[in-house]
Amino acid sequence: MQSCMHQKDLICQPPTWVGASIVYQIIPDRFRRSGLVKDQKYLAFQPWGCNPSKQGFHGGDLYGVIDGLDHLQGLGITCIYLTPIFSSAANHRYHTYDYFQVDPILGGNDALFALIDAMHSRGMRIILDGVFNHCSRGFWAFHHLLENGESSPYRDWFHIHSWPLKPYLDHGQDCGYSCWWNDPALPKFNHDHPPVRDYLFRVASYWLEHGIDGWRLDVPDEIPLDFWAEFRIHVKTKYPNVWILGEIWGDARPWLQGEHFDGVMNYRIGWGSLCWVAGKKLSSSFVNPSYPLKPLRGEDFIDLLETTFCWYREEINQSQLNLLDSHDVPRALNTLEGDIEALKLALFILFLQPGAPCIYYGTEAGLLGGEEPNCRECFPWDESWNNDLRCFIHSLACLRKILPLGLLKDMKWEVISEDGLYGCLSHESCANSRYEKSIAVFINRSRRSGLKIPNHLFEPIFLIGEFKSIKMELAPQSAVLFDRNT
Repeated sequence: MQSCMHQKDLICQPPTWVGASIVYQIIPDRFRRSGLVKDQKYLAFQPWGCNPSKQGFHGGDLYGVIDGLDHLQGLGITCIYLTPIFSSAANHRYHTYDYFQVDPILGGNDALFALIDAMHSRGMRIILDGVFNHCSRGFWAFHHLLENGESSPYRDWFHIHSWPLKPYLDHGQDCGYSCWWNDPALPKFNHDHPPVRDYLFRVASYWLEHGIDGWRLDVPDEIPLDFWAEFRIHVKTKYPNVWILGEIWGDARPWLQGEHFDGVMNYRIGWGSLCWVAGKKLSSSFVNPSYPLKPLRGEDFIDLLETTFCWYREEINQSQLNLLDSHDVPRALNTLEGDIEALKLALFILFLQPGAPCIYYGTEAGLLGGEEPNCRECFPWDESWNNDLRCFIHSLACLRKILPLGLLKDMKWEVISEDGLYGCLSHESCANSRYEKSIAVFINRSRRSGLKIPNHLFEPIFLIGEFKSIKMELAPQSAVLFDRNT
């Protein structure tokens, strides 16, 4: 009985390593070419660095990711999240046609195995993107339907409404089957059909057996909850330390009760941070109700933080993936209209939250891409960078190592001016002043005015911008962190 209870606890608990991780998201086609993939020799790629588009491949590969590991470790990265890498006719590879084969353009399975070994030898982890809601028109079971119609033994693998199927109709037209967002290129699996579940579970197990450390699950809210409950048991029974991460953009409480996911992509922290640090200088052209871009007052931002963290248990907050941007939204620097100082403040806030901060590839190079596909640019390895944030991101990673991660959940925020926030860790307070905590943070988002702060604090251990210690004033677009234990 005790053994069964222990196993159940392991299945319900998220992995403890996530909270101390710093994650880096990569679109493999756009990160780096290695020149080592023989299958690429006679392929026609787009010129590296040309404008991104929905069609066309740029030739990045997984050996290129290996080549970039020194760069990533120099930033302080400990975990990589790769967008889909399995065989696909789309450059982003969310149109999978073979889940057991890494795309040959990326180097095939051998390249992934080499990447896993290289990362694990450095003490790093890797998570893959699991696109289990839908496949592509080229997926073998769907291809069988197209060739055989109603006579196909695989007709129950999908939601068929009418025959014949019409897979090449324009987006939004009735193609005869359920597909993701009415796109005929993406037929939706029938997750109530046992062979479909068995197949997808085998996919999940296969790559875990080969050493990956977790799955980021694409659009999981469009898949029945009981599928994910069974998925978790299937995965966690053998691999309890694996990170199961769902792409849920908002309130994820139904998925984070211990039966489905360990954490989610915590977009609320991202758009909230951007909307506060931006002040009135915020690009709001991107329209997505799950990623609303409009200026936030300090009170509203604090309420967003407190509400989000109060939704979940402590161990869940430690297992979230906190991010400013991704392949699905404009880059943070684009949303901030190119304001690099505002981006630094947003990254600082990101690294102060419980959970794993995530850097979208190219943030350190100041990439500015807007709405998809423009946010999927090639990494500018051979170009000079107008905004080089490598040292800054490394300093955030070093700061996070010395902060008490288990107590970041206790960071309390207050508004101290129209443009100023004060944060502290409440584990060691003094009775004389609300500011006398062991760690105190002040952030000034104003582009014009300084921020007066209490004059009884020690010298800062972390500074963004300028702090005038004699006047005890924080310059515009600056932040300071004090440690009263030093």
